[in-house]
Amino acid sequence: MLPYPPIDPVALTLGPVQIHWYGLMYLLSFACIWRLFLWRTHQPWSPVQPAQVEDMIFNGALGVIIGGRLGYVLFYQFDRFLADPLWALRIWEGGMAFHGGLLGVLAALYWTARKNRLSFLRLGDFIAPAMPVGLFFGRLGNFIGQELWGRPTEGWWAMVFPHDPQQLPRHPSQLYEAALEGLVLFAGLWWLSRKQRPVGLLSGLFLLGYGGFRFAVEFAREPDMHLADSLLFGWLTRGQLLSTPMIVLGIALLVWALRRSTPATAPKT
Repeated sequence: MLPYPPIDPVALTLGPVQIHWYGLMYLLSFACIWRLFLWRTHQPWSPVQPAQVEDMIFNGALGVIIGGRLGYVLFYQFDRFLADPLWALRIWEGGMAFHGGLLGVLAALYWTARKNRLSFLRLGDFIAPAMPVGLFFGRLGNFIGQELWGRPTEGWWAMVFPHDPQQLPRHPSQLYEAALEGLVLFAGLWWLSRKQRPVGLLSGLFLLGYGGFRFAVEFAREPDMHLADSLLFGWLTRGQLLSTPMIVLGIALLVWALRRSTPATAPKT
């Protein structure tokens, strides 16, 4: 069994204000993605100019925060919202959902594309290779904050999280997601983005890659036991349910992109 590293979730205390590592991970994500976006604007096929990057980052950050919070409220804590509607505004108490954040980013992407008269899919292909960086830092924040831990396991790599009331050896599932949704997905998409690809290909791969990795890791992640239907059919988690449309849409986008890039066969004479 591996020891859980003694990391205080609070990175800095300034009087009555506590700055958590989770919040700092968001800032670090946006900073890294901003630099990657700037680098990608120098590719000859980039649809984005360097001057447009700051606007994209601002809109995307709003989409992540607003969408992530609304997604958490609607997908995971709707009963609590009905009992206390103002709770949804108290974001400092925690509670964000990736799938809601993704919808928020898509809304911001659509707004940015309309405002700058850009292709929505080309813009999606532009941002897709950098998005796993945010996922990587976000999952590290989950790990440091001792949230979203895994199911019990007897593996040598198991950890006992100090905040776990049951004190059971568990999968460090946050690190699984950081590695797969973050490092592996980033490496693959960034390598592919070195050359111009069919429109929609990188967006489809991002959706399929994240959805597939998330679906797989959910088997090692503790289900949301506060939900009445935390396991549908006795095995399907809420995260897997929400990831399934991403997998389907990702496959559809890939097929569409590859078919459009394949020249039609010339008729025989």
